[in-house]
Amino acid sequence: MPAAIGFSAPAAARQAAPMQADIVIYGCTSGGVIAAIEARRLDRSVLLVCRDDYLGGMTTNGLGWSDTGQHRAIGGLSREFYRRVKRHYDDPAVWVWSKRPDRATENFVDDDAMWQFEPKVAERIFEDWVREAGVTVVRNQPLRRDGRSVTRKGSRIVGFESRNGRRFAGAMFIDATYEGDLMAEAGVSFATGREANSQYGETLNGVQLGNTTNHQFTLDIDPYRVPGDPASGLVPRISGEKPAPDGSADKKIQAYTFRMCLTDVPANRVPFPKPRGYDASQYTLLKRYMDAGYRDFFRKFDRIPNGKTDTNNYGAFSFDNIGKNYGYPTGTDAERAAIVAEHVTYQQGLLWFMANDPAVPAETRAEMSKWGLCKDEFAGNGHWPREFYVREARRMVSDFVMAEPHLRGVKPTPKPIGMGSYNMDSHNVQRIVDERGFARNEGNIEVNPGRAYPISYAAIIPKRDEASNLLVPVALSASHIAYGSIRMEPVFMILGESAAAAASLAIATGRSVQDVDYDSLRARLMANGQVLSLPEGPR
Repeated sequence: MPAAIGFSAPAAARQAAPMQADIVIYGCTSGGVIAAIEARRLDRSVLLVCRDDYLGGMTTNGLGWSDTGQHRAIGGLSREFYRRVKRHYDDPAVWVWSKRPDRATENFVDDDAMWQFEPKVAERIFEDWVREAGVTVVRNQPLRRDGRSVTRKGSRIVGFESRNGRRFAGAMFIDATYEGDLMAEAGVSFATGREANSQYGETLNGVQLGNTTNHQFTLDIDPYRVPGDPASGLVPRISGEKPAPDGSADKKIQAYTFRMCLTDVPANRVPFPKPRGYDASQYTLLKRYMDAGYRDFFRKFDRIPNGKTDTNNYGAFSFDNIGKNYGYPTGTDAERAAIVAEHVTYQQGLLWFMANDPAVPAETRAEMSKWGLCKDEFAGNGHWPREFYVREARRMVSDFVMAEPHLRGVKPTPKPIGMGSYNMDSHNVQRIVDERGFARNEGNIEVNPGRAYPISYAAIIPKRDEASNLLVPVALSASHIAYGSIRMEPVFMILGESAAAAASLAIATGRSVQDVDYDSLRARLMANGQVLSLPEGPR
């Protein structure tokens, strides 16, 4: 979770000489870690500056069932990460809590790589890897987000300052945060929320009530405190706002969550905590849904090694905290901390409710009681994931914006630096009362683009006059629905590597990132084993 909020550094600390490197990376997500490793492979000095004290973002915090799409589209250091995962699990001694699954298990092993893993294993791989590469990691240095933390000289960033007064200077900068915090502090244009379909010639952007069929209520559930009486008001976790027309823009954000690493191995199981402020009424809609016959709560307890899960949202009322994150992308540190805390209370409360509340069907309580947090994961954080799953926050707006027509191949994508292939995927954005007077979710889209598609170098560089030495491989320039496909951890690693290669070329040639010679960059990426194109066909 985000570092503790708010203190002012002493003047002496602010005046200390900055730490310097050829390439300074802010954000220790998987994309940031891989960017740092690539920078060192190119013999560049690098600073990897972390908001928190751990590496890997969601890859090391519960997202152990990788959203890969087509495996053959994943190359370079991203592929090497999954090779390292397989090498770890090839050792029979590491299977402590369960047997090794059959090779045919979905998304398990594919040739030289393995796509499922425990959070602690992913973290150990990253920690070992940055140490082998000689990366200088600076931890617990959240950016001071007050509009004055970034120093510029013309269009070039000179450096930035953390909340505790530590300063960092470099020739090139990479913003590898999920939130796009460094680019925003540097004055780079960005978007939040959903664009209208008309803006980029799309069909799946904006409000999507008509297309929201998955993770939807399959039974008619009354949303009113007194059933059938609108005058009584709405039960919690549903909005009284009328949705805008389908395809229209709004500033709402797809739901966030914590990806839960759970276990049903008694020797490694920690009971679910009852959160402070627990309120069973928050789950009234879910209770009514179960009373009506719903029993699919456990459908996304996806198995990863050693008797654990990557537990994701499933169904109409689950781990996604719909509608409670709209202020997060541009919120202050205090506002973000409050949103995170509310999500912890909601999600811990949901687990407690399902395992303990007598209103829950007895068979469901019995099943939920088999599960708990993992004793050997996140020990320093009460066995709770440290990273909040920010599926989408700010998205840079550059001269080129990846959009649905590029993913589908209707429009060309210039200067490829990697590929994506996952569904155009948005989780639900709001929960409303439909025209018939029942609860309904809006915003969930899961549409395959029909192919593995290239991602443009132009999408990770800002407009020339906004920043000439900054690359943004995570909060990149893409529409809401295109970002929904691109935003997968293997792709962030791919783009992080490509960003570092481009930064090194810019240093070598004395050019801005906008003027990097693409042919030279492409040659470097191909030599690294990056996949920049694929023939059409099955995964």
